[in-house]
This record gives sequence, structure tokens and C-alpha cells, in this order.
Amino acid sequence: MFGRRKKSGSAEDADATGEAGQVVDERDAEAGDQTADAEGSRRVNLPPAPRPDGPWDASEVSAPGDGRVDLGGLFVPGVEGMELRVEVAGDAIVAATVVLRDSAVQLQAFAAPKKEGIWGEVRDEIASGITQQGGIIDEVEGPLGWELRAQVPVQLPDGTGGVQLVRFVGVDGPRWFLRGVISGQGAVQPEAAGLLEQVFRDTVVVRGDGPMAPRDPIVLKLPEDAQMVPEGVQQEDQESSRFSGGMGQLQRGPEITEVR
Repeated sequence: MFGRRKKSGSAEDADATGEAGQVVDERDAEAGDQTADAEGSRRVNLPPAPRPDGPWDASEVSAPGDGRVDLGGLFVPGVEGMELRVEVAGDAIVAATVVLRDSAVQLQAFAAPKKEGIWGEVRDEIASGITQQGGIIDEVEGPLGWELRAQVPVQLPDGTGGVQLVRFVGVDGPRWFLRGVISGQGAVQPEAAGLLEQVFRDTVVVRGDGPMAPRDPIVLKLPEDAQMVPEGVQQEDQESSRFSGGMGQLQRGPEITEVR
């Protein structure tokens, strides 16, 4: 889970002030100040933006299983020659990674408030964690909207220090947030990541109707016809609210090879 920020006031107070906040936002927009407050920091928790090209909510797709792998909380598009890896936190599967040749995109969905998007706030948290590690962050508007392009310090196999290039993308949906982490050549050469970006766009999120706290991960499951490729279980070196964007420590789980 992401680290949670403390908020002053109750949920009722937030609802009561929502109308006034909307008026302020509209005035700011007219003044050309949609993304910053008086102190210059980014305004966060705006309503989710339209998603005409996806990712999709389960209510928006009539047959989510057509051409997609059913992981329960996510329907992930199948692409010829891809490998699909799942990752676990404790006993729960919480992330899926699509590997295509020399690039990969990790997908993870979280619960979110009804009327607020969290991607702006999450970007701030990821950027802060990486810069505290000595990394470099560049926030740009890419094909999937606002994203972070990061140079993250890593330890190489020979013990020396190096840098890994990673792209963090995200989209707010109705009561959910989908985050993608693009690595490999798709991060080194973003212009060559079109297929991975399409996988992200065409993913379907199944939030469910049950109560969930904001930022809780939407749990996944293995597909019934999965063909497992045993490679053992490896512990990922990830810290909460750092390079992982607050995913905490994950384990690499079974790999599913999908050939379409």
C-alpha cells in the first residue's frame, strides 16, 4: 500500500466544503493556475479526468475477457509473445507485469475516493522518495498523461553503483487508481513504448462494490488456465513510498506465458 497522509477534518467536513472548493478551482482555471496554489505547490485530489481511450472500468466494457487475461481485479490485454508475471505481498497477488522482449510494464490497481483522484498526490510522494535517494525526476506530459521519468540509483551485480531509468504512469478511474511502471527499453526510449502503453490503456479494472480504504491494493488472482513457468521466488528490494511508489516489499511470483 501507499503510505497514507493524515488529513485534517472528517469526511463529512470534506463533503461540506467540496462545493466551495469547486468554485475556487474554477476561478483558478480561469486565471491559468490549475496546478498550483498560492505557495506554488501542485493542487492535488482533483476529480478524475475523462478516460476516452482507457484504462477502463469493468462497467464500461461489455466483455472484458475478450482478448484479455482474467486476473480478477484486472483484465490484462494479451499480446503475442508476452510473459505475464504476478507479484505477491504476503499471501495476496497485488501486481502483474507484462514483459515484451526488452521492455516491461508493471500494473497495479488501488482503491480511491469516490470524487477525488489521487495520481497527483502519488506523483509527489514517488518523486520525493526518489530524490531523497539521490535520484533525478522529470515530470512530463506523455502519451498517457502526466508521468514521472526517473533516474533511480541502483546497485549493480558487481557491487558498483548505477542508474535505472523508469517511467511512472497513472490514471484515476471511478473509485480506483491504476499505476504503471515502465522499465527496460520502454523507459530508455519512451517513443518505442507504444505497445506497452496500449496494454496499459486497454486494461480493465474491476474495483468491486465492497468497501475499501483509499490506497488499498485491489487483489488479483491467477487465471484458471495459467501455464506456470517455475523460476522460484525472489524478494524484490523495494521500500515503502520509495522507488516502488509505496508498494512496500513484494515478491516475484509465478510467471504466466501467454502466446496470442
